[in-house]
Amino acid sequence: MAAIRLQGPDADLENPTLVEGFPGVGLVGKIATDHLVEQLDMRYYASVHCEGLPRIGVYRGGDRTARPPVRLYVSEEHDLIALQSDAPIASQAVESVADCLTGWIVEQDATPIYLSGLPAERDEDRPDIYGIATGDGGEALEGTDIPVPPEDGVITGPTGALINRAAQEGHGSLGLVVECDHQFPDPESASVLLEDGIGPVTDLTVDVAKLVDRAEEIRAKREQLAQQMQAIGQDESSQAQPLRMYQ
Repeated sequence: MAAIRLQGPDADLENPTLVEGFPGVGLVGKIATDHLVEQLDMRYYASVHCEGLPRIGVYRGGDRTARPPVRLYVSEEHDLIALQSDAPIASQAVESVADCLTGWIVEQDATPIYLSGLPAERDEDRPDIYGIATGDGGEALEGTDIPVPPEDGVITGPTGALINRAAQEGHGSLGLVVECDHQFPDPESASVLLEDGIGPVTDLTVDVAKLVDRAEEIRAKREQLAQQMQAIGQDESSQAQPLRMYQ
């Protein structure tokens, strides 16, 4: 059974970048990826059917179309793929999902950008963002202002498993870690991922004004998913944390 099923014409991509949006702490990766898909008017490209993914149908208000919970969107103009997920991944499925997706990413000769939130006490200051890499992925961080992490850390959940697989096999990948609210959806931190991380790495300019202006609305819509992520625990929820807390 194919893990990736096209939902329309194939895409003409050269050396695409893939932005990953699995739900995690603060939902920063999901919110950022959802916004990217909307702002760039990305085309629904394929559905993802890795072993262990929830077998559920997802639909939107005002639209009769039901779709699988994990999908790929594409922008040929920007040589970009986005992974959009509307469901948390169970811990027992994390490894199989990472293996399944990594195989496809490598086949596409794509460079993935994995997104994670770092729980932090938020104040009025702009959240800090850090960049990590595997393989030759660090080359994409050169020439940007994205700093290195100030301390040892670990990334858990499906995002951590994807980074682990890339590191084991020596594939090039990037990881962007942003400080975020540990309890509630954090659109402000998601906007930092887009403006200070994804934008400079991909040479994209993404308008985040709507994301910031609609912060309260987005929080309300995503709060139920955030509560689900808290309930399933850190092993299933993608998040970054200091290594000393993980040991």
